[in-house]
Amino acid sequence: MPATIVVLGAGVSGLTTALLLARNGKHSITVVAKHMPGDYDIEYASPWAGANYLPVAKRGTPSEGLERNTWPELARLAEELPEADTVVYRRAKDAGTATGDWFAELHKDNAWFKDVVPNFRVLSKSDLPTGVDGGTSFTSVCINTALYLPYLASQCLKHGVVIRRGVTSHIAEAATLHHSGKPADLVVNCTGLSSLRLGGVEDSTLYPARGQVVIVRNDPQVMASVSGTDDGSDEATYVMHRAAGGGCVLGGCLQKDNWESQPDPNLTVRIMKRCVALCPKLVPEGKGIEALDVVRVGVGLRPMRKEGPRVEREVVRGPSGEEVNVVHNYGHGGYGYQTSYGASQVVEKLVGEILQPKARL
Repeated sequence: MPATIVVLGAGVSGLTTALLLARNGKHSITVVAKHMPGDYDIEYASPWAGANYLPVAKRGTPSEGLERNTWPELARLAEELPEADTVVYRRAKDAGTATGDWFAELHKDNAWFKDVVPNFRVLSKSDLPTGVDGGTSFTSVCINTALYLPYLASQCLKHGVVIRRGVTSHIAEAATLHHSGKPADLVVNCTGLSSLRLGGVEDSTLYPARGQVVIVRNDPQVMASVSGTDDGSDEATYVMHRAAGGGCVLGGCLQKDNWESQPDPNLTVRIMKRCVALCPKLVPEGKGIEALDVVRVGVGLRPMRKEGPRVEREVVRGPSGEEVNVVHNYGHGGYGYQTSYGASQVVEKLVGEILQPKARL
């Protein structure tokens, strides 16, 4: 009999995890989530992501392995799509700021990922804009989230996964939501920031990092970011051009513990001005932000975790005393797409460890 698994959450982590678990044909999987691809809600982080590959994990941490192991799959998916040349600029004065610390590894000349991504090179002084002290360039990818999340869901369906909406107050309740009607053998928790309040988890090390972006139709002809801004320690500048008509993401900010769901119009203007200054080709020569063709302004909450992503197994006791095997996969902050496959591979291993004793009986 196939093992019964409930994956709680349908963001990029949940859907990728369900897909990898379903591919081997050994499991019967139900994905249960409050929000689904196509939804745009402050609680649902995945649709708002810039979703390109800009490694931010510190060298030697578990997150480095997750990002390193995700790149091959993203590169494979992008083989028939235009790849994106990315430039990353560094200003010395941004060291110690919220944004500077967030991007600290990304801006190193000897970053650990220099042998992972193609065409990594250190920019010469002649390639640097005024006020910039250093920079690198490499080939990356930028995912169109509006297409990619439904793609993941469709691949899950292709492999027999059942996807349904549902809301749980306790992680143990998820074990009762398998489509067979039988209690699930285990639950995979991919609820992101919701794990802060989810019964049986209530991870107090989670916190939101609010991000605000402007999606435009303009083509900058490059992806670019810089280590900080002069508008505030927690404001950022990045330009991410999505594939397949996904528009261009202009950002942003990293506002810790800010739950505000509504866009700040003053921040919107600052973001657009900074991005046009960084990438003048966003607009016709001589034009300013009035030449930006705006699709939408969006706000999302990155599921940050003080101790980094949590990918581990646990036995949780439910409200009625029942024990439920749980594998956690959450807390990926602003880099869920670029850890998605690496983290899901770890989940696969942990699920195998839990189910292996049953296989021998």
